[in-house]
Amino acid sequence: MIIWTFPIPAHGGSDPGASGNGIIEKNMTLDISKEMYNEFKRLGIPVYMTRDTDESLSPTERVNRVKRFISSGDDVIVISNHINAGGGEGSEVIYALRNNEKLSQNILNELAGSGQKIRKYYQKRGTSNPNLDYYYMLRDTTPYESVIVEYGFLDNARDAEKLKNNYKTYAKDVVDAVLDYKGIIPEDEYYTVKKGDTLYSIARRFNLTVDKLKDLNNLTNSFLSVGKKLKVKGEKEDISESISNVYTVVPGDTVFMGNNEYLL
Repeated sequence: MIIWTFPIPAHGGSDPGASGNGIIEKNMTLDISKEMYNEFKRLGIPVYMTRDTDESLSPTERVNRVKRFISSGDDVIVISNHINAGGGEGSEVIYALRNNEKLSQNILNELAGSGQKIRKYYQKRGTSNPNLDYYYMLRDTTPYESVIVEYGFLDNARDAEKLKNNYKTYAKDVVDAVLDYKGIIPEDEYYTVKKGDTLYSIARRFNLTVDKLKDLNNLTNSFLSVGKKLKVKGEKEDISESISNVYTVVPGDTVFMGNNEYLL
């Protein structure tokens, strides 16, 4: 499957966006978008940005730069990157009225796995016409799949610290959410463990058995630490095992599991 992705850094140039705790929104959204761009490109997924410098753009020009590359299509994902302000805490996602909530759910799940507090995903209707989206980046990018991602509150000290330390991770989280949403399995050899991951969930994600995943990484138990890199790609299992190496269970055999012995 081919998808086209558009990371959009909010604000820019004469419009700095919000600021606080050492963060200027236009700069951080550009940094996040660049990380996202590089990750999509590394994975071979077509990706474009509306700006890659500190540039002033009108709403119309911002939308036109998206539509300039592809005029229509269901496999276009627009990701408008923002940093929130107003005294709250955590991430939220706003999605277009024409779309469903699945991508937004995926994004928040991935961010939660990296330790960010989660608020909500939602839609917002226009005040003069409730049939249209309130936000122009969602409203004017029809028929694309469009989301606005608010990564955290820069006027909240806890969020600001997380943003400064983890914005690269958050950018990759959104990429992972898109891949999962579109059912794309990356060709990467390694996967970085996130909060909430289990051997089973990782193995399932990469079409492996738990035993194969443990074997690829020389794991002797099921303990995982957040941030650990696991190899998820390797040679296919050779099941043409010699019969001399196969043991047939007979009555009276036992197996140890933990501290308990079970009769087979």
